[in-house]
Amino acid sequence: MKLGMFLDMRNPARWRRPWADFYGQTLDRVAWAEQSGADSVWMTEHHFFDDGYLPQPLTLAAAIAARTERIRIGTAILLAPHRHPVHIAEEAAVVDLVSNGRLELGLGAGWAKDEFAAFGSDYDKRYAVTDSVFETVRNLLRDGGVTPGPVQSPLPMWLGYQGPRGAARAGRLGAGLLTLDPALLAPYRDGLVEGGHGTDAARTGGVLDIIVADDPAATTRRLIPHLAHQQATYRQQRGSGRSAADLEAELAVEFDRSGTVPGLSVATPADAATEIRRRTDGMPVEHVYLWASLGAMPDDIVDRHLELTFSQVKSDLAQWDANLPERSNLSI
Repeated sequence: MKLGMFLDMRNPARWRRPWADFYGQTLDRVAWAEQSGADSVWMTEHHFFDDGYLPQPLTLAAAIAARTERIRIGTAILLAPHRHPVHIAEEAAVVDLVSNGRLELGLGAGWAKDEFAAFGSDYDKRYAVTDSVFETVRNLLRDGGVTPGPVQSPLPMWLGYQGPRGAARAGRLGAGLLTLDPALLAPYRDGLVEGGHGTDAARTGGVLDIIVADDPAATTRRLIPHLAHQQATYRQQRGSGRSAADLEAELAVEFDRSGTVPGLSVATPADAATEIRRRTDGMPVEHVYLWASLGAMPDDIVDRHLELTFSQVKSDLAQWDANLPERSNLSI
């Protein structure tokens, strides 16, 4: 299981820094994370968010590829209905070449209706279109349909489908499934069998909402405004009128009551490793990635989170793996 970081490139007005500086700092941070032990970096996509949510993952992926040497570089996800499959295949091949064979290409259907309107995409046909784009891109990359072609053959491809029907669709196509929901493993495996791929082809990955910190309580309190911003933007995109200020007040009340906030786990390295293992137990997980930052959270929290993740958490997970045969023997 590879442990990585997840980028959405939000730079909200409340904490905004110059955009060029912000992108430059991110590239520096990813290069540093690679040297610190990160196995992967993943990027997501949205359009028209006021905070600058990353609109072009493969562009950033190419920049990261040029600044790194080892880490896997993934899209989780690229919005397939808004792009021509030839463009996706060509851009993916170039990123794979620049990275010398380190791209993980994840596609998804999307859900924001204003994005579909802007691109002239059909919201009601988004899953069928994404299935078709996935197959076309895979064929182009595999069969020499783009020039130059990628380094990897086959290039690892994923689908970010959710729900049991989506998991089954991903299985039938023989794609990796970008989810860590154990309830979706059975329909995914059923889809793999139905598509003639077999259950041994199952591979999953996904993001976990964990921030690693020395002092989880103090860090959680500092993160409440940033988490509220993130949650509010998603809700507003789905038509909710709730403001970040309203959510921040609610999160603060909940934290004072319970010491936790919904939608986020802030944990010590040991507790984070335990939670990662608990939430991936029994699944064919290849990749787990944690948010690098939530809504432009403070630099000292980001840097310490990544430092602890790729040193102590990664070490604890490796030790757990090393002890698997011993635990297995004890359980017989």
